[in-house]
Parts: sequence; structure tokens; C-alpha cells
Amino acid sequence: MKANQATYPVRTMCRVLRVSHSGYYAWLKREPSARSREDARLTRLIREAHHRSGRSYGAPRLRWELALEHGCAVGQKRVARLMCAAGLRGITRRRYVRTTQPAAYATPAADQVQRAFRAPSVNRLWVADFTYIPTGTRWLYLAIVLDVHSRRVVGWSMREDMTAALATEALQMALRRRPAHGLIHHSDHGRLCAQHGVSISMGSAGDAYDNAMAESFFATIKCELIHHRRFVTPTEARNEIFGYIEGWYNRRRRHSALNYLAPMEYERRLAHTQSASS
Repeated sequence: MKANQATYPVRTMCRVLRVSHSGYYAWLKREPSARSREDARLTRLIREAHHRSGRSYGAPRLRWELALEHGCAVGQKRVARLMCAAGLRGITRRRYVRTTQPAAYATPAADQVQRAFRAPSVNRLWVADFTYIPTGTRWLYLAIVLDVHSRRVVGWSMREDMTAALATEALQMALRRRPAHGLIHHSDHGRLCAQHGVSISMGSAGDAYDNAMAESFFATIKCELIHHRRFVTPTEARNEIFGYIEGWYNRRRRHSALNYLAPMEYERRLAHTQSASS
């Protein structure tokens, strides 16, 4: 009624809706309930967190964002209700499309992972893969190296040509950042700098399940960034992808597998726990 009182007379709406004229005006003067005030506060926090996530978070991650960042113990159903009322939605993933084709000249290595993507600590198992990103002028290729234990992207490379250097540069970045002793490097293309003493593991080329964690990262970045942007040039795509990986995914994006911590925060807490116990 309040929203339509500029269009229809209040008395007419009261008669149609079978409410009293005096009761409506009493309702207008009534202070909002504690529940309504709390809903308004939570909606504001949800809007801010949803915006920070690039409008990608749904109710599960927003619930944890409220709990961990603001100390708000609120149920997922309430978050979903407030999101719906505010017209907010999380991003859903598109269907997976196979992009990697087996190379006729590739020499396979043994699969040491066998689809069991678990590691007891960081720097024990890395997965690697590459994908392509369309731009207005040409393709941009992205290769990543991801630590299985913390889900952190430890190395990445972007090039406008798909050569062996793409994967090599991503691995070299990871090796500059992290120790490689006792490490297994799993990919579906097998390019590796053997001089670092890293053990090679290979799945089947083009089989998403044989490198599921790397494919999961690509599905995430495409869902949250690439499928919602039109990159005019490869340079524009590079800048956005760099910001996503280093500014959002590693530092702030909450992962359900990490108790809704971001990879860098998870590693920080893990290091603190290990230091305290030693």
C-alpha cells in the first residue's frame, strides 16, 4: 500500500485489502521490529560482501563471510531469503567443455595421483594445466600450478601463443616461490623442469577427472570472471586475470574445502600451528 499510495487512494486500497484505515496509519508510525532492523543490517553486509566477491558468492559463502568477518551467527536459509529480497544471486557454473587434446608426440609418465587429489601438507602435490581465454583480437592462454593442500595458485603464466614456454614459465614461478623437495607435479601434458628434482605424474590428456582440481580452478575463474567480461585485448585480459588470481582467489576467496578460509590465510594459520607445536 505504501508503495502504491501515489497511484491509488489509501481508503480504496484499505477497502480492497480489507484492512482498517486507522490500522494502516498506526502501522506507518510503528517502529520497525528488532528482527526487521537486524534483517536490514544483515542485508547491508550481504550486499557489501556480494559486491566484494564480484557478485559471485551465493548464500553458503556469504553465510561464512558474515560469520568470520563480522561475527554474525546467521543461518544459510536466512541469508538466502535476504539475498532473494535484495535481488542478489550468486554465479552458477556452466557445463564443462573439454579443451585439452592429447598430443601425438607426448611421452606419458606414470599417474602417481590416480584421481586422489589429497596431500598431507603444502608443497607435496601440485597440479598444473592450461586453458584459453577469448579476447577481441586473439586468444590468450593461461597456465597455472596449484598446491593441492591449500588450493593456492603458486605459479601462473599467460602468453598469446601456446608453446612449451607457457607451462614452463608457470612452473618456474612456482619453484621460485616454494621449495620442491619431495614434490609431485601432476598434469596432463608432462612438461617439467627435471633439473629441480620434481617427481612427474601425468593423467590422461583431456580427461577432466584425471586433473580435476586444476579443471575446477579454471571452471571457477571462468564462472566468476571470464564468462561475464568481454576483453577487448589480451593486455586487458592479463590485467584482470592477474588481479583475480593474486588479489582475489589466493588472498580473499573462501573455499569450502578449507573451512571457508582463503588459501593464503589457510597457509598462514597452518604455519602458525606448526610453529607452535614444534
